[in-house]
Amino acid sequence: MQNLPLTVACGPYDRTEALWNGAVQPEGIDLRYLAIQSPPEIFARMIHQKSFDLSEMSVSHYMISRAKGDFPFVALPIFPSRVFRHGFIFVNTDAGIRTPKDLEGRRVGVPEYRQTAALWIRGILQHEYGVALERITWMEGGVNTPRQPDVVMDLRPETKLDLQYIPEGRTLNDMLAKDEIDAMIGARQPFNLGKHPKVARLFPNYREVEADYYRKTGIFPIMHTLVMQEPVYRANPWIAESLFKAFEESKHWAIQQMRFSGAIRYTLPWLFADLEEIDGLFGGDPWPYGLEANRKTLEMMTQFLVDQGFLRERPRIDDLFAPIVLSNE
Repeated sequence: MQNLPLTVACGPYDRTEALWNGAVQPEGIDLRYLAIQSPPEIFARMIHQKSFDLSEMSVSHYMISRAKGDFPFVALPIFPSRVFRHGFIFVNTDAGIRTPKDLEGRRVGVPEYRQTAALWIRGILQHEYGVALERITWMEGGVNTPRQPDVVMDLRPETKLDLQYIPEGRTLNDMLAKDEIDAMIGARQPFNLGKHPKVARLFPNYREVEADYYRKTGIFPIMHTLVMQEPVYRANPWIAESLFKAFEESKHWAIQQMRFSGAIRYTLPWLFADLEEIDGLFGGDPWPYGLEANRKTLEMMTQFLVDQGFLRERPRIDDLFAPIVLSNE
């Protein structure tokens, strides 16, 4: 019996390297792995053209669309992208923003209001620091290059919101340095960070703050999941477990390569010190897959989606992801 040919589009991550170099092969599947650097490109091609059998996908976009019942994709509890986000709040140093509460009443740039990174940052600001999100004027636009409003992929919250587009041809990076916005949040750093005296992080010691957040909450924010075209899954439900096991194996392969001490695999001078920190803080695996290991984080995301007006009620997490049945025997 021939293997099932499937194409997956995902980032060129170390944790998936074994899948695109062939070191790991999913059971019963001939997997063509397209390593594409830009997540928005992957999302757009999957949503508009169904260009792949499987692809990386924004978790917030998936949750919102799937909960509303108009999204022909099913997610696997595989999370290829996670990022702590305290370090992605940037301020104009002349704006007098010293604490998160100081963001109230200010003009805050955001590349896309629906962006998962922005959802997490707003949720953290609201839940951890008591920031009233409705008291902020949100300015949407490209971070380092201009962008046009994305009316096809865009998702707007069902609440009163002071959300404006920045002028055509402008960037948040430029406006932050020129006092035209007071702060910005999002998934990308402005080019002016470290180059312009007026552009700085709200949390200069963000790594310490993020580690404290993890110790307090146990949450390492999830950005992306992996989705399948629903007809592909319905015709071959066994591929869920096969792919889940392969992605797990690939992740562990990457961790093994990283831990080889004869030579440093990555261009990180203190890689082994970082690994010691990972062991101490995360117990050796900072990137867990599966629903139970991530339920608290996913439940927090659904709460943020309700709080911020994207959904009226929280969906059941189990209804959003394909069930994975594995034997430990």
